[in-house]
Amino acid sequence: MLKSMYSGISGMKSNQTKMDVVGNNVANASTTAFKKSSVRFSDTLNQTVIYSSQPSNSMGGVNPGQVGIGVKVSAIAKNMLQGSLQQTGIASDIAIDGDGFFVVQIGEKGDGTPSEGYIRDGSFTLDSEGKLVTSDGYYVLTTDNNPVYIPEEAKNTDGNFMRVISYNISKEGKISYVLEDGSKVNGGNGDGDAPDQTLKIATFMNESGLEANGSNIYLDSANSGAPVYNASSNPDDKVGAKHGLITQGALEMSNVDLSEEFTEMIVTTRAFQASSKVITTSDELLQEIINLKR
Repeated sequence: MLKSMYSGISGMKSNQTKMDVVGNNVANASTTAFKKSSVRFSDTLNQTVIYSSQPSNSMGGVNPGQVGIGVKVSAIAKNMLQGSLQQTGIASDIAIDGDGFFVVQIGEKGDGTPSEGYIRDGSFTLDSEGKLVTSDGYYVLTTDNNPVYIPEEAKNTDGNFMRVISYNISKEGKISYVLEDGSKVNGGNGDGDAPDQTLKIATFMNESGLEANGSNIYLDSANSGAPVYNASSNPDDKVGAKHGLITQGALEMSNVDLSEEFTEMIVTTRAFQASSKVITTSDELLQEIINLKR
């Protein structure tokens, strides 16, 4: 059987995978904080038909002659380039302008500590208990591994409880409240003795190594590196990760460029068609060989 036929098959399979990735990028062009992916190819095994030789006194050297037998998908790389920020004016919408991921609780470990996920999609809401959650109900965590809690009332500077009118999140992620009497206090759990609330932000050595887990949530992987967090409210914890600035009332958009994706779609379609043409042409050659018997 002709090797070209198998090369054509590998080309069709590889370009089908690329089309799957392009299709997913296009489908998520409006997904908040979505990161596009791209496919990278590499050649597969090569059969040596001419072996190399070194020069001698009477003859020059000969280069190797090899016939490749196809292509394979070598990587599906995620592009972690930041998308543009869009103002929404909604207090619970939060974006990170720069590096970093919000940390959310997606479960609980055996020791009772939160099992973490990492997310750039800051389209959060408040639940009935005043806790900040994702659209799927996962708690957004503070540096003390507690859910972000916006109380109905908090203690003012005079020691009295007034109603919380609004809440603000600083560029560093610290939460404060504006009370009914116009005063502004740092965020706690409402009893006046709780530590300040600061959004927990994680950074990674290799963001592209994170594993997508659905619902815009990422998990750390063997090649992403361990998460490094910003400093907690613990006075002994003074070293933290540097992360981007927090922007309240805004969301990060998808980084998909539709013009690029449509171009990739055309190139992939032509490459797929060319690979299929290799198969049909190889079949015609085989048919000519069979016809020799007639």
